[in-house]
Amino acid sequence: MMNGSFEMAAASCIGRNHAVAGKNNQDAYCIHTNELVTIAVVCDGCSSSKHSEVGAQIGARLIVEIIARQISEFDRLDWHKIERELLERLESIVQTLAGGHSLPLIIQEYFLFTVVGAVITAEETTIFSRGDGVIALNGQIKQLGPFPDNAPPYLAYKICDRDSALGEQIQIQYQLPTVEVESIVLGTDGVSDSIAKEKHFLPGKAEKVGAIAQFWQQDRYFQNPDTLRRRLFLMNREVTKPNWHDRRLLRQGGLLPDDTTLIVIRRRGGMGRGGDKGDKEDQGDKGDKGDKITPHTSHTPHTPHTFSF
Repeated sequence: MMNGSFEMAAASCIGRNHAVAGKNNQDAYCIHTNELVTIAVVCDGCSSSKHSEVGAQIGARLIVEIIARQISEFDRLDWHKIERELLERLESIVQTLAGGHSLPLIIQEYFLFTVVGAVITAEETTIFSRGDGVIALNGQIKQLGPFPDNAPPYLAYKICDRDSALGEQIQIQYQLPTVEVESIVLGTDGVSDSIAKEKHFLPGKAEKVGAIAQFWQQDRYFQNPDTLRRRLFLMNREVTKPNWHDRRLLRQGGLLPDDTTLIVIRRRGGMGRGGDKGDKEDQGDKGDKGDKITPHTSHTPHTPHTFSF
């Protein structure tokens, strides 16, 4: 059991556009931590696909599982082997679903998703990606994409063509000693909307969205397992208020058009931390700590994780 040198919070919120269209949240995340390694991954399913949340959920868990096993068996990362095993396992699932029908159709409908993740060992931290998303390392924000024609190089394309021009492997965005890590945010591209609208008011409130730095600076996001999710909800809820003078209802829509998912990791007692400012709706009881694989589901709030080396 880890004693808490780092702490973690994660949440996901369906985008306004998907909610209006009756679609599911097509994002996913998965977290695994043990005495050797902590792995965190967010995946974003292709919005134009019918059921890409299926691939995002499966992909997030497979990536975490494959990396954890490789660290356990070899104590190092071979990204070529990780990608090859991931593709082989995805292909097996695609073949089963296809049942003799078109593989490209199954891939298009179910398995197009982007990846942003981090692997943290006692010695080294690696942040990787495939496609678009958002990374913040020690307060420095890096937005991945957009790509030409809004078409990220989805990993699953390589199932049909392993030598595809789209087949650049998983990209290593950062690699640094773990002692230099103070905070990490891993986000799907929906987090970009939160960043862009930091000066907007929360729907129905006199409080502004605020900078993304709040998520690693403020203790409340780590003290309560549901605070981060509730904050995303406040950003994206629709508010209806009466205008008595004009005798009509005023509707204010949410601020996040796309599904928004993020994992926040920070060092306990680290630098650049602020107070616990925020609406009382975001406050609550402390959650439990955990050291297990945590796949995201849209119905269950997640406990912040703590880990150390």
